[in-house]
Amino acid sequence: MGIVGLPVAGTDERFPVRRVYCVGRNYAAHAREMGFDPEREPPFFFCKPNDDASIVPVPAGSTATLPYPPLTRNYHYEAELVVAIGQGGRDIAAADAAAHIYGYACGLDMTRRDLQIAAREQGRPWEVGKAFDFSAPVGPITRRAQAPGVHCASIALDVDGTVRQQATIAHLIWSVDEVIANLSTLFTLQPGDLIFTGTPEGVGAVTPGQTLTLRIDGLAPLAVRIA
Repeated sequence: MGIVGLPVAGTDERFPVRRVYCVGRNYAAHAREMGFDPEREPPFFFCKPNDDASIVPVPAGSTATLPYPPLTRNYHYEAELVVAIGQGGRDIAAADAAAHIYGYACGLDMTRRDLQIAAREQGRPWEVGKAFDFSAPVGPITRRAQAPGVHCASIALDVDGTVRQQATIAHLIWSVDEVIANLSTLFTLQPGDLIFTGTPEGVGAVTPGQTLTLRIDGLAPLAVRIA
C-alpha cells in the first residue's frame, strides 16, 4: 500500500497522509442520540488506517464511489471537519495549536454501526466498525489561511438532496485547538496527520444507489455515491 496524497484546493499539490486520528462523540446532540451523557469529559480518540485501501481522496468536482461494505446491515455516514497537521509537536498548548494546522477538509467517518455497537457492548475494540476499507473519504484540503472562518462554519450533509445533518463547527464540545492540545499529550503529532473532529447529530444508514454530499462553509464540498 502506498502513501495517500490528498488534493490541495487550488493547486496541483498533494498532502501526504501519515496517521488518521478520530475524536469520538464531540457534539452534545450526537452523544445524546447515541445514548450517552454529553458532559464535557476529556475527549477520547480512535484511529483509522492511513493506507490507500481506507482513505479515499475525492478531487474537487468529483463524486467518489464507495462499495457497500461486507457483514453489515447498518452502514452509517458521519460528516466531519478534518484537520490536516502541517507542523508537528507534543504537549501543544491550545493557544498555539493553530500554528500547527496546515489546512481543513470535509471528511466522512463511514461506520458499520451494527458491528461497532456489538463490539462496544462486549468491551472490544471498534476497528471492525470504523477501520474497514473505503471508510474515510476526504475532500480537497483548503489551507488554513484561506479558511479563516472555519471555527464557526456551518456543516451540513444531505442524502439524495435531503438534509440529514446540520450544525456549526462552533457546536464542538472540544474545539479544534483543544482537540489538538489533548491529542498531542497522547501522541507526538507530525506533518501529514489527519484529525477527524467529530460528527453532529443526525447520523443514519445509507443504502446502495444513494449519494451523500457534505458541505462546510469555506471548504471544497465532498460527494460520494454508495455502490
